[in-house]
Parts: sequence; C-alpha cells; structure tokens
Amino acid sequence: MEQKRIKVLLFEDNQDDIFLLRKMLQKATTVQFDVEVVDTLAGGLERIKAGDIDVVLLDLSLPDSRGLDTFYKAHEETQDVPIIVLSGLDDERVALEAVHAGAQDYLVKGQGGSQLLIRAMVYAIERTQAKAALTAAEEKFRSIFENAVEGIFQTTPDGRYLSANPALTRIYGYSSPEEMTSSMVDIQHQLYVDPNRRTEFVRLMQEVGLVTDFESQVYRKDGSIIWISENARAVRDHQNHILYFEGMVEDVTQRKMAEERLRFSEMRFRSVWESASDGMRLTDATGIIVAVNSSYCRIVGLPSEELVGKPFTTLYSEQEEDLPEMEQKYKERFAERKFETQLERHMVFRSGKEVDLELSNAFVEVERNPMLLSVFHDITVRKQAEERERQATAELAKSQAELRKKNEMMEDDLRMAHEVQQAILPQQYPTFPKGVDPEKSLIRFAHRYEPSGEVGGDFFNVLPLSSTKAGIFICDVMGHGVRSALVTAMVRGLVEELRPIASDPGLLLTRINHDLRAILQQTGTPLFTTAFYLVADLDTRKFSFATAGHPKPILIHRRNGTSQPLQPPNDGKPHPALGLFQESNYETTHLPLEAGDLVLLYTDGLYEVEGANDEQYDQEMLFSAIKKYSDLPCSEMLDRLIGEIKDFSESKKFMDDVCLVAMEIGDLDPA
Repeated sequence: MEQKRIKVLLFEDNQDDIFLLRKMLQKATTVQFDVEVVDTLAGGLERIKAGDIDVVLLDLSLPDSRGLDTFYKAHEETQDVPIIVLSGLDDERVALEAVHAGAQDYLVKGQGGSQLLIRAMVYAIERTQAKAALTAAEEKFRSIFENAVEGIFQTTPDGRYLSANPALTRIYGYSSPEEMTSSMVDIQHQLYVDPNRRTEFVRLMQEVGLVTDFESQVYRKDGSIIWISENARAVRDHQNHILYFEGMVEDVTQRKMAEERLRFSEMRFRSVWESASDGMRLTDATGIIVAVNSSYCRIVGLPSEELVGKPFTTLYSEQEEDLPEMEQKYKERFAERKFETQLERHMVFRSGKEVDLELSNAFVEVERNPMLLSVFHDITVRKQAEERERQATAELAKSQAELRKKNEMMEDDLRMAHEVQQAILPQQYPTFPKGVDPEKSLIRFAHRYEPSGEVGGDFFNVLPLSSTKAGIFICDVMGHGVRSALVTAMVRGLVEELRPIASDPGLLLTRINHDLRAILQQTGTPLFTTAFYLVADLDTRKFSFATAGHPKPILIHRRNGTSQPLQPPNDGKPHPALGLFQESNYETTHLPLEAGDLVLLYTDGLYEVEGANDEQYDQEMLFSAIKKYSDLPCSEMLDRLIGEIKDFSESKKFMDDVCLVAMEIGDLDPA
C-alpha cells in the first residue's frame, strides 16, 4: 500500500537539530514526511504563501525573530496550516500561552522521541482538517438557513422568537428577522388567528415532541390572513425539560384556496349530475360502477340498486357480449388513459332497451382517486332522421358515378403532370472538368426525390457554371399537389433564365424572389417557397451560399470527421421565403471548401415525420443520423437516411414531399 506523504516546513537554523529531526521522521512506518527547511521567519512565511504545506514545525529562536513573537507572526500568516512549536526551552508558561494562541502543540527538543513528534504532527493535521470541515458545515447550515425557501424558526414555549430566517420574515410580511423577533413577543395572540391553535401546538410538543403538517391561519404584519403549515420538534435538555421549539413553516395559502375552489366545483358538479338529462356514470380503475344519475338509469332501463357497486358489464347480456374480454380491455385502457373521448354506438342492454347513444369519456379526480366519467346522450331520434337522409341521398348515385369518371380523368392528368415534373429534374449530373468519367469528377452528386402525391412541391437543379464551378439549387413550395408543382416549374424557368448571374447566390435569390412575387401577385393566391442555393468554386476553394427560409444544409468535413450547418452569420437580417416580400434582399455567405467535403441539402419533409406515440423525428435526430452515415458513399448514405426515417415513421412512409441532394468534393490535390 502506498504511504501517505506529509509535507513538513521546518523553521530551524541549527544544522544538528535539523539532522536529528530528519532522523526521527525517517522512523515513521505509516506515513512519509517530506521535510523542507527554512532558517529565517521571513523566508518561511514566503514559502508558506506558495502553498503545498501540510504542517509547520516552528523553532521560536530564529535569526530574525525570537520568543512568542515568532509564533504570533507565523500564526497570523498561516491560519489554515497547523503549527507545532518545537523549542529547546522547557517553559510551561510559554507552552500554555502558545497553545492558547493557536499552536497545535508545544514540544521540547530532545524530549519524547520520534513517536511523540510523529503522532503530534498527524494529530495536528487531523484536528485542523476537522476544524475546517466543521467550519464548512457551519457555513453550509447558515447558507441553508439564510437562503431556504421555507421559513425556519426557534421559539420559546412561552411564545417568543429566538431566531427566524429571512424566508419566514417574508412569509409574515416583516422587513427583517430582527424586526420580527423584537416585535413578536406573544405568538399565541399576535400571530394565530385562533389563539387555541398555539395552545394545541404546545400541547402536542409536550406530549409527542413534534408536529407535522400543522395547519393554521395566521396574521401577517399588515393584518392580512394567510394559511401556514408547520413541521416542528421540541428540543430538550438532559433532564428532559423543553428548551425551545424549532421547525419550518410553509405558506400554503394558494393550496388552501385551490382546495376551496375544488369543493365549490364539486358542489356545482353535483348539481349538474342530479339535474342533467344525459346519463352519467362514474367507474373506477377496475370497471366497478361507483355512481350513476337518474337519467342513466332511465336510458339503460335498470335501477341504481342493480348498478352501483357492480362491474359496468352488468348492463349487458352474456349471450350478446364477451363480458370478461370487455372488462380486461377496460382495465388496460384505464391504465393507459386511452379511452375514446367521443364516439357513437348502437347499444342493446340487458333490460331489453335498444338505443343509439353518443358516448363521451373523461378522467376526473374524486377524493384524489382517478375515475372515468362517461356521459351517455340519447341520439336515437337523430339517428332515425339520419337514416331518412341517407335514403334521400341514394338518388344522387348517378351523379356520383359521373363524378368518379371525372376523377379518373383528373388522375390521368395528374399522372401526366408527374411524368413532366420528373422530366424537369436532373436526369444526369454534369462532370468537373467537363467530359471526365463521373467517377473521376472533382464534384459529384446524388439525389433522392419522393413526392407525397403524384406531383410535389419540391424541386432541385444542378448548374454547371464553369469547368471548376457548380451550383446546386433546392426549393420547397408551400403545400402539395398541382398548385405547388406549377410553382416549381416557374421557379425552374426563373433559375434557367437567371443562369448568367448564378455565380452570386444572394443576387440569384433576390432576382428570383422579385420575379416570383410579381407573378404570384397576379394570381391573388398567397404562396411562398423556401429555397437554398449553393455554389462550389474549386479555383477559390470556397463555398458560397444564400438561404430563403430553407432548412439549413449540413456540411460534413470527411477528412477530420466534423460537421456544421450552413447558415448565414447571426447579423439580425431576415431571410424570408421567396414570394413573400417584393423588395427582399438575400446576402451571400462564404465558407472554405476542402477536399472530401460533403454537403447535404434537403427539404423539411425529411424530418417532419411522426413515429409511434406521437414522437417526432426532429432535426437533432436527423443530424445524428447524418453523422452516423457520413463515411458511406453518397448514394448509400442517402438510402440509409431515407430507410432509417421510414422505419421510424409509424406509417412507414413520408407524409410530405421529400427531396434530398448531396454534393461531394473530390481529391483536389492528387498525388
């Protein structure tokens, strides 16, 4: 086992004494002493300031200081380091004075041997550490006392405050503990609205020794009345006489008010319960009927005596229903709180009554116990009227057939629109430089496009701007279907028309927004489009981009394994979607481009996916998945991402249009 090491600072100018002391400390078996020697008081005090000293051995006779003044000066500078006086003077008066002044021990040179010296140093360190721990504990208690949210107090049995913390003074409306303890001299009559509560408090203390959740109304300083809850104990002396009471106070006024409101609400509920024309039933977690109103008994055709205290399945006939299965399903749904809140049913009861009912369910608290409140509304007359209406609508069957035919024609048009939209997407990617094999291109691309219907509102395009410069544009039009698809076609046309300025992402988005806004204003239909445009320039080795309210693409530095979202600097400028404001200007942002970089652009349909238990596949989960697959080839990475998100989806498909595009930078400095 490794020995404990103790750092000793020895104030001594006598070389013989230094030699003897080192010899004595070498005899220690359980600790190892590292002795550092200083021969003057001034030098020793400077060394102590540097720290890392566990104990001081101090000779009172030094070249620059003699007698007890040596100790006083050393002690003043070393409050946290224990000092043992090691002197050649066997003077009991000096020894006592040194110990009273703070020395841990007074040892006479040449007396007691090594064990006494070693034990004295170990004990001195332990006492100092214990004192420091006690001081810290006292400071912690004082901090708790001063900063506690609950009121803390000590009071005498005859009704005076010995101490109170700031929280208690705030509860009672006083400005300071001193003000409260000086002015509150008769707790029974000055504090308690009902003085008998103090009498009861003292009685419980005398008989039991403590009170818990002792609630009373008390006066604040301004005369207002609040509710408090006290938890306290009696502190006794060795003869079992009560010295004082101490405890904690909590202001429970808001809770008491809430309880009062609850009682009032229960009274109103009882009134509605008894006078309602709808049937009402309370059942517990096991399906036992706790209460029914008279309207419920009328609807089911059974008296309350045959219902209350029995399973809710007592309503039904065993020949008509699987009663054990009904009870089991009820218990499971009650535990999961998954009853349908509103539904309609045709029901046949054991009494022979047959009715159409609108049933609503809600969970309520009754005496702190969860119950299911079921309300039964008789809709038999309404259902009969609906049947007559159904018969009348049968005459519209021929019109419906014609409508189906028109729908088929519309579906044919949609299929054609789907083919057209697929045709305007890139069918093959440009290479950089032009003409090289796609595998050797310095900029490579991959994409996945999945519209939620026949046509979608997502679009992307790859623009070869030069042999070393490529642009990639992605957008997402609000909504789905034909309208959104038509807008994507307009955006594509604008992108192609503005290709001469496509090297400047901010300018391109500004011009597209201006022209798109002018077109959409003529239609009178509010539509907007989020967009992101990125340019990769191999000559300058820079990415340039601008955004119009679009989800932030992810830039993955494959060589160092880091990633970052592509977003403009936080300059406070808005980046609205295209088509919203005529004069919107979009800024271009630049970032360094490195070999192996991969940029992933996508639309929001990729992550706005709902899984089981209403859990959302959010952007954080998407970023985590991108990082997980970042080392894979582009096409495989896109397939893995889409597969993972579909597996997460409860429906195993995307509910919105999805467009996912990747741009990968090749080796810019081949060997």
